[in-house]
Amino acid sequence: MVGNTFGRIFRVTTCGESYAGAFRKNLQIPKELFGGLIAIVDGVPPGIKLTADFVQEELDKRRPGKTPLDTPRKERDKVYIFSGVMEDDITTGAPVGMIIPNDVIEDEHINKHKSYKEVVRPGQAGYTFFKKYGQFADNIGAGRASGRETAARVAAGAVAKAVLDTMGIDVIAFVTEIHGIKAQENITYEMAKANYRKNEINCPDLEKAKEMIEELKRIKEEGDSVGGVVEIIARGVPAGLGEPVFDKLQATLAHALMSIGAIKGIEFGEGFGHTKLKGSESNDVPYYDEASGRVRFKTNRAGGILGGISNGEDIRIRVAVKPTPTISIPQKTVNMYTLENVEVEFNTRNDPSICPRIYPVCEAMVRIALLDALYIAKGYRAISSNIDPRWDRL
Repeated sequence: MVGNTFGRIFRVTTCGESYAGAFRKNLQIPKELFGGLIAIVDGVPPGIKLTADFVQEELDKRRPGKTPLDTPRKERDKVYIFSGVMEDDITTGAPVGMIIPNDVIEDEHINKHKSYKEVVRPGQAGYTFFKKYGQFADNIGAGRASGRETAARVAAGAVAKAVLDTMGIDVIAFVTEIHGIKAQENITYEMAKANYRKNEINCPDLEKAKEMIEELKRIKEEGDSVGGVVEIIARGVPAGLGEPVFDKLQATLAHALMSIGAIKGIEFGEGFGHTKLKGSESNDVPYYDEASGRVRFKTNRAGGILGGISNGEDIRIRVAVKPTPTISIPQKTVNMYTLENVEVEFNTRNDPSICPRIYPVCEAMVRIALLDALYIAKGYRAISSNIDPRWDRL
């Protein structure tokens, strides 16, 4: 399997399966070494404060079992930093290594997954994994295609956050739609920040959030699931990030976010709304802002990116999140060993919507992508000393 590393200078590699210990419990090794998720983060500068508690705070945002709207699965997702940090919690410049052990390796949930190992679960990667890896694929809990894989991303994203915090760059994500119930349009960074995590689904529109929560309760009772929309805002990103032609910033960010299994669509700024506008309406008008001493834009329909390069305004992204594929309603499928058409009912513990737990994953991937782009931009600028210095302050 390839494709487990993201980034060029700030590089994140993850490995591990959802329930690795379920395979290894009979081996003659300590229980705590049965398995888990691992993140290796390369390119971390020395001298950054990084504690396990800081990383844990991010992980707890996506950890299951916190509210009645989550899967009742109890996974602590406790992180251990095993390299790259000294006893004083300061990074050394070496790769930061983290492990999130699998606490649950034998329970009713896992046993049910084992009983389904021969059938393709509709909406999941089972069929394509069968085609690519055959009988050797991890078929308990979807393996590397499992949503639990994202815990390692969140841990790595916390490392990126620790670095970005020193630069005044903030990334915040929030839910704006659940099953057609929409929050108010154009939620500002300030509103999102003020209402961050004030309800179970992290929707800044507190009134609409109530409707969304009731809808999720209803869907959960049905044994079904729904999708939604998550929006991400990055503030404090300097102008100049992104590398034309094939490595435009929005292409890198799209790569980062679309690599999350449940994400099925993405748009930046006005996105598909540009198709309904005239050029005179779509264009963001620039002006010189004396207060900040730099060029600003009267609107931000571009979403903070022009020509594939950040322009200094907020980067705004929306992603479409599909419904949780594993549901409790009977579905038609195929047994890959007998090649029979069968009907299955997946009575396992799953979320009525992934949206309330996927927003920290979106934050993590945007942070990782932005920090990598920042490193590349700074490196390029360092060897471009003949550029007129007037442009630096604008």
